[in-house]
Amino acid sequence: MLVWQEIDTVMLDMDGTLLDLNFDNHFWQEFVPLRYAQLHNISLESAKQTLAPRFRAMEGQLEWYCLDYWSADLQLDIAGLKQELAGLIAVHPHVTEFLDAVRRSGKRLLLVTNAHRHSLNLKMEKTCLQIFFDAIICSHDFGLAKEQPGFWQVLQDTHVYDKQHTLLVDDSAAVLRSAQNFGIAHLVAITRPDSRGALKQITEFAAIEDFRALMPGLA
Repeated sequence: MLVWQEIDTVMLDMDGTLLDLNFDNHFWQEFVPLRYAQLHNISLESAKQTLAPRFRAMEGQLEWYCLDYWSADLQLDIAGLKQELAGLIAVHPHVTEFLDAVRRSGKRLLLVTNAHRHSLNLKMEKTCLQIFFDAIICSHDFGLAKEQPGFWQVLQDTHVYDKQHTLLVDDSAAVLRSAQNFGIAHLVAITRPDSRGALKQITEFAAIEDFRALMPGLA
């Protein structure tokens, strides 16, 4: 799938790419509505109906990923709630094998995530994946989500990389389109970001179910 000799920098998303998106999906779709329902003394179904349009309105914007924003908006301790569910945080199969192979190949390895710093730190604490990366980039530090115009230029200004020799692996089509528009040459999507979810049918980008598909030729 990839000509590894053409790639110097490997950029990887976190949630849904390296980590099982089941944690985040369960958190936002079930756990937060449950606590919101308890706070307002309403049914779980009513809470879900109330929250769903508010969540959709923020998709693709930095606020969607900001725990401080949702804590204030929902009057819930979102960071604390995430800590309660931290036992569900899990690394996808074959991720550490791939990360180790990239490190041994001598290529630069960057984690590029929209996750809020608190969520990022919690997940690194639970998985210890930070040891593999040359740098960890949080979009909140730039004030732009990865989906937004300008993010990839700011990233290039702060962590210089050659667009023609960079690989990005992400589970979000919107993020991959944004990177494509900027000119990043090598783009790969994830077809099963949530281990309990259905396989996504992706035709717009090269796509893999797990990282074993990218291992051939990586040396």
